[in-house]
Amino acid sequence: MKSLLFLVLISVCWAEPHPDNSSLEHERIIHIQAENGPRLLVVAEQAKIFSHRGGNVTLPCKFYHEHTSTAGSGTHKIRIKWTKLTSDYLKEVDVFVAMGHHRKSYGNYQGRVFLRESSENDASLIITNIILEDYGRYKCEVIEGLEDDTAVVALNLEGVVFPYSPRLGRYNLNFHEAQRACLDQDSVIASFDQLYDAWRSGLDWCNAGWLSDGSVQYPITKPREPCGGKNTVPGVRNYGFWDKDKSRYDVFCFTSNFNGRFYYLIHPTKLTYDEAVQACLKDGAQIAKVGQIFAAWKLLGYDRCDAGWLADGSVRYPISRPRKRCSPNEAAVRFVGFPDKKHKLYGVYCFRAYN
Repeated sequence: MKSLLFLVLISVCWAEPHPDNSSLEHERIIHIQAENGPRLLVVAEQAKIFSHRGGNVTLPCKFYHEHTSTAGSGTHKIRIKWTKLTSDYLKEVDVFVAMGHHRKSYGNYQGRVFLRESSENDASLIITNIILEDYGRYKCEVIEGLEDDTAVVALNLEGVVFPYSPRLGRYNLNFHEAQRACLDQDSVIASFDQLYDAWRSGLDWCNAGWLSDGSVQYPITKPREPCGGKNTVPGVRNYGFWDKDKSRYDVFCFTSNFNGRFYYLIHPTKLTYDEAVQACLKDGAQIAKVGQIFAAWKLLGYDRCDAGWLADGSVRYPISRPRKRCSPNEAAVRFVGFPDKKHKLYGVYCFRAYN
């Protein structure tokens, strides 16, 4: 009798893995079914949505009651809550909450998010003017009385991952400095999924770098002795998680398209760094950042064999069509180095933002 009473009280509860989500493979979504009345179901029609910086996107989410086609039972108000999942599964970032006529958005999402509400059971979230930090996984939660259910949608951004180290040289950034270094170059610190996708597209880099979850990793497509050994298999090598304050590595940054024009400034003479900065300003622009040259190269196919100054004091040039004397073996953003700013002369790459 006690066993039967216990079964009635706990109702029905089961867990299921979230589909097609390797980095959340340990996550479980718990569904709770009331003993009486219809069961609330929350469904995302697409598990992954693709967009780009500056665009608008809709994260799909609808809710139903089993055996009915109506949005709600009519006895309780529907509460819709969107949160962003983090690499720490115990933490979530509030994005948007709606209940009745009340609406509230949070943080960087204020003024950029609202519900689509194309039907009574539509809880889809529209995000406008997407920024790089919007990349990630979002949870749609619908609550009605004692019933609730969730669905998870991943927002992927078109972009490019690039390795970065400062003028000081290899392995000089702790985690917090790595985050700032990426932001200074019009990018954000890359996630593991972004680095993995870049590796699948051919990124090969022997220096280990920070990722957004605090891990240190590097991608190898051509195994060789200095990079784990020539007999090892290709892959993303993982150093594990390190002290964010004391440990020092390079960083992998991620950037997307930009709202502006990236270009090599035609100038009668070569320039020192300070002259390059002033030349861009005189042309109504600013000296370009490392993230901007990578975005122009990867997303726009920008190709120029002239080495030019960038904002961090480095000199680089983007090659999309490999040819003799211009990166003959591969398409790449070629790195010349960090020359003496006062005495070395180069061209300059500028960036003019659109209003």
